[in-house]
Amino acid sequence: MTLPSFVLGATIATLLGAGFHLWRGGGMGRLLLYLGLAWAGFWSGHILAQQLNFTLFRLGPLYLGAAVLASLVAVFFGHWVFVVRPHE
Repeated sequence: MTLPSFVLGATIATLLGAGFHLWRGGGMGRLLLYLGLAWAGFWSGHILAQQLNFTLFRLGPLYLGAAVLASLVAVFFGHWVFVVRPHE
């Protein structure tokens, strides 16, 4: 992994988390939650795709397709677990 690919991946993960926060709203705590989930999902997806040699939308050393998909899954799942409250 090169430094430019790490910066690009971090930027994409940050944009995904911030975009989700823009869409769903919330305070600073939710922004940090969404950013953390987006980063964790992005790098987990990248590493998993690297180990499995899954090359959907690969961009240099960055396994972008799987990383973005895992990031979105992590943010949506985290929102569902931490934010959504069942009707009482």
